[in-house]
Amino acid sequence: MSAIRDVAKGGSEEVSRAIQTVLEALDRLKFGAIQLTVHEGRLVQVDVTERHRYPN
Repeated sequence: MSAIRDVAKGGSEEVSRAIQTVLEALDRLKFGAIQLTVHEGRLVQVDVTERHRYPN
């Protein structure tokens, strides 16, 4: 939880942008993973790995 509090200290606009980025990634993703990179308690990067499934 402390990482979330530290991100919140960055300012509400920055937090809103970070949350919006994660929510958009979740909305687009059907299969895959979302990785959040945090440096010194602040979210600095969002990586999305998308998997595509093809029927045999």
